[in-house]
Amino acid sequence: MSRFLLFTARAEALAVSTAPTGAVLDRSRADAAIRDAVRAYGVRGCSAAVAYEYGEHPDVAARRMRWALGIVAELYGNP
Repeated sequence: MSRFLLFTARAEALAVSTAPTGAVLDRSRADAAIRDAVRAYGVRGCSAAVAYEYGEHPDVAARRMRWALGIVAELYGNP
């Protein structure tokens, strides 16, 4: 998997995880949230859930995805 795809997959999984938006996560908590979301939805399911949320609640989904992208960039680095 390319670095960009891994970055995107992590962010999407974090966005659909149960972690509260705006939470400051350390690497351990982010790993757990991402792992739990992937187990619950699968990698493609996380992408589908993000797309669904953008369709249903675009304002909330955009804010949540920006938060997830920021956390993933901070903890794992940019692609």
